[in-house]
Amino acid sequence: MVFKRLLGALGVGGPTVDTVLDPAPVRPGGTLSGQVHLVGGKADFEIEHITLELVARVEAEHEGGESEGVVAFDRFTVGGGFRLAEGEQRSVPFSVAVPWETPVTQLHGQSLGVVLGVRTELSVAGAKDKGDLDELNVSPLPVQEAVLEALGGLGFGFRSADLEYGRIGGTGQRLPFYQEIELLPSPQYAQQVNEIELTFLANPGGMEVVLEADKRGGFLSPGQDALIRFTVSHGGVEQQDWPSVVSGWMRQLVEHRTSYGSPTPFVPAGHGHEGQHRDGHRSGPGMGTAVAAGAAGLAVGVVGGMVAGEVVDEVGDFFEGDEEEEEG
Repeated sequence: MVFKRLLGALGVGGPTVDTVLDPAPVRPGGTLSGQVHLVGGKADFEIEHITLELVARVEAEHEGGESEGVVAFDRFTVGGGFRLAEGEQRSVPFSVAVPWETPVTQLHGQSLGVVLGVRTELSVAGAKDKGDLDELNVSPLPVQEAVLEALGGLGFGFRSADLEYGRIGGTGQRLPFYQEIELLPSPQYAQQVNEIELTFLANPGGMEVVLEADKRGGFLSPGQDALIRFTVSHGGVEQQDWPSVVSGWMRQLVEHRTSYGSPTPFVPAGHGHEGQHRDGHRSGPGMGTAVAAGAAGLAVGVVGGMVAGEVVDEVGDFFEGDEEEEEG
């Protein structure tokens, strides 16, 4: 989706910018490529810089409740330092690396309900304009896809996905928000757990998998949360028995008794766990509720239960409506 925009900061007659991303989805830590197409206005202009900004719609909890806003999580200068003649057409190719923690927006080509964008900023003779906004599609890394597939095969169902502002304590998280994928428990754990929340924190060397269970209470005991985390490598994904690995994670999670105030040591060997509080932790379903699934399987549920059209069609208003609020 592309939104062409006149350079409003210079008024009528200014140059226009149209950023076109390569059609293939990018992966976390991968390369985002495309071209910025410029068309000169009714006079010559000095293009000082062309900047791409990665933005995300994020939920935040605070004393007054919950709110949503736009967060920029990376920024790249991809061109500039040239004169754009009157009416001249020029294309500026770019290729940039996105952060490893970039949220996943789709699985098997189907939207998870999380919308990211690439916003183009054009600086001309001291005036700046956020002149173009494009939807950013992100597919999972092989290890992320393997974990999700294993969960589906074990009977866990996809409920929703959203982005939470805050940090997960005790992790190597770098972005100011994290992705939370909410899962329905498999029949095996349905009597013990209300829902499970999954977060991936990828980095060049591997990935932290953070799992949290909202446990059901007993007759005389209240419900409680349990949180554990594991590390996995990017290598050897195809040789790993992921259903067995993930099943072991889930057993540990459900049996986990550690409170947030008493963390157990973390052992970075693929089997470690610890209890840690998530800063800015937990919220109800947000915009990610466009996707829903039963316990029949994660991937099947995403394909069968999504309402992708509403999310995609609203991407323009979704980001543009918050620009003034963000700048303020």
